[in-house]
Amino acid sequence: MPRIQTSGANATELYYYEQGKGQPVVLIHGWPLSHRMWESQITALSEAGYRVIAYDRRGFGQSGRPTAGYDYDTFAIDLNEIITQLDLRDVALAGFSMGGGEVARYIGRFGTSRLSKAMLLGAVPPFLLKTDDNPEGVDKSVFDGMLDGVRQDRVAFLGDFFPGFYNLDPDGKDGRELLAFSKWLAWEASPLATQQCIVAFGATDFRADLAKFDIPTLVAHGDKDQIVPLEVSGQRSHALIAGSRLEVVKGAPHGFAATHAQELNALMLDFLKS
Repeated sequence: MPRIQTSGANATELYYYEQGKGQPVVLIHGWPLSHRMWESQITALSEAGYRVIAYDRRGFGQSGRPTAGYDYDTFAIDLNEIITQLDLRDVALAGFSMGGGEVARYIGRFGTSRLSKAMLLGAVPPFLLKTDDNPEGVDKSVFDGMLDGVRQDRVAFLGDFFPGFYNLDPDGKDGRELLAFSKWLAWEASPLATQQCIVAFGATDFRADLAKFDIPTLVAHGDKDQIVPLEVSGQRSHALIAGSRLEVVKGAPHGFAATHAQELNALMLDFLKS
């Protein structure tokens, strides 16, 4: 299986999946899933002539499970290891939800010399936590409640979490397979990583990172997102990134990479070709 070994403190192995040839597009998954969430996008992008690389964040999927390093500075270093060890250039980075934080922190720390474009898809930047200088944010009690739920009964928490992720009736027939698949992916993750990533995406401020974006950027978000609301994230990221393109997917929930896959794929391909 294709893997890279990271270096430095809290080193680990990162698993990645690669399909297609052409300009590289690196896909960064959301919490608490893995690279497998990108099935539709991997197919659509590779068939359109792109080299798609989707990797598992440390602690998730088939990557290593270290006991530390679940913070965005380390995640950005991990992403840089993927890009440099595979010697990727002219890269389009796409991050979904928590993965959008990796895109932002990577650019903030490493710049854009190896990049051509960026995509923030239902992403957590610029800053989710409500503070005195971020009054539009989410109250800390929300993240504390998530963390308590995962610590007390991770499996039960995830069972309750995913219907809101996709805006599905948990007792209905629609989406039963998608809910089962998502829980299976999430169950596979390290319990410690699942916990500590809540702290990371809930408390990390990406506003300074967004100020360093100097490449074409797509911000795509569902207007029915109950997990990372458009008003808190996508609209504000668009306002902070000069020249960015905002696409609001009507009726789409947080997990629109699955529920609105064809529409999202079309937006991504149009942006990549523009």
